[in-house]
Amino acid sequence: MKNQKVIAITGPSGSGKTALSISLAKELDGEIISVDSRQIYKGLDIGSAKPTLEERDNIPHYMMDIIEVTEAYSVADFCDSANEIIKDILSRGKTPILAGGTGLYFRTLLQDFDLPRVAPNEELRQELDKKTCEELYNLLLEKDYDIAQKIHFNNKVKIIRALEVCLTLGIPMSKAQKKKENPYNVLWFGLNAENREFLYDRVNKRVDIMLSEGLEEEAKNLFCKYGENNILINTIGYQELLPYFKGEIDYDTAVNLLKQNTRRYTKRQISWFNANKDIRWFDIEKMTSKQILEEIITICKYASI
Repeated sequence: MKNQKVIAITGPSGSGKTALSISLAKELDGEIISVDSRQIYKGLDIGSAKPTLEERDNIPHYMMDIIEVTEAYSVADFCDSANEIIKDILSRGKTPILAGGTGLYFRTLLQDFDLPRVAPNEELRQELDKKTCEELYNLLLEKDYDIAQKIHFNNKVKIIRALEVCLTLGIPMSKAQKKKENPYNVLWFGLNAENREFLYDRVNKRVDIMLSEGLEEEAKNLFCKYGENNILINTIGYQELLPYFKGEIDYDTAVNLLKQNTRRYTKRQISWFNANKDIRWFDIEKMTSKQILEEIITICKYASI
């Protein structure tokens, strides 16, 4: 397994990962696995920047639209499924291309990081869900200060999961984490822009495009169907529109908040991926998409992919 090569394409939101992965798959007889913690959910299409069937251009895509937003799904579940898909793609002589922006998924699947396997405890989750984000975060600070520093204080879903692990195992989640051998020979590629304002401008334009494509209607339908579901209220693109739907803020305020939160998220993504020294970065402001594609193809062919 270690000698079998896979390609990983990552970077912040709005950097062009999806288009690059599809172009690369055409050139290298590849199939794409989404590494995105929100594209796994059915119905979260525009808000998660899920490529349309037309955009996928007959290239097989995996790990999209696999569960409902009401279903429990862990990082371990993702890794189990993705590993089986990688094995299947390799067995057919094709190239697995993993593309996305969820750092924890990448780290657990393709690097040496292993999370403790703790089954979901719905009773405990319901009990914890009654508390406010502030109460939960303070509790996590008590139970596992190190993990709390890595989770946003308003991300209720992740805080509850971390507490679930701590309370179930009886030890801090950070102490239960362990190292494992890297399972694959990974060629890492990243898209970013040294000029942060250039990237932020792309993010703002991307939000405008999502809204023009129907993000507001999509979010409204999801909230009508599922209510204030934990996944929705903790997902950028939906959580900002809820106060607007409830009449608490106006539309322009909601849009500005959505752009601001997306920019902040890209900053966190960059910090996460910068810790991976194996990533070969390409500046999307200084290089055209064609130039980036050609250079990656050359590198992959030299690596016998």
